[in-house]
Amino acid sequence: MTAEPSRQPSHTVSSSSTCLVCGTTLSTRQQRYCTHACQQQAYRARHQQPVHLDLPLLRAELQRQQNLLAHTVYECPSCETRALGEQRCAECNTFIRRLGLGGSCPECDAVILLTDLIDGIVHLQ
Repeated sequence: MTAEPSRQPSHTVSSSSTCLVCGTTLSTRQQRYCTHACQQQAYRARHQQPVHLDLPLLRAELQRQQNLLAHTVYECPSCETRALGEQRCAECNTFIRRLGLGGSCPECDAVILLTDLIDGIVHLQ
């Protein structure tokens, strides 16, 4: 015979109750934030407006700073290799097409488009 699950709330004490913003240890289980400042920061993060990215303006600013080529992603039509700031494919030695603005991933060093990042963020929310 199996026992019925308890309908009473669990009263186990979490030994690792920490502030949701800064990770500081909290004094009581009911607290979610250690200070009023952390509570305000969490509220602002939940209610902030999405950032609107103006790609033509960004492109113009990069061009003004003479950094447009360094932030442009290209892709080879035959081998589909992406390159950052390179207009010739290193493998095929042919000219490759421009995809748009982008950069290198800081974790894996892959070449990624800015529009791919923005689409990923929009789909996650």
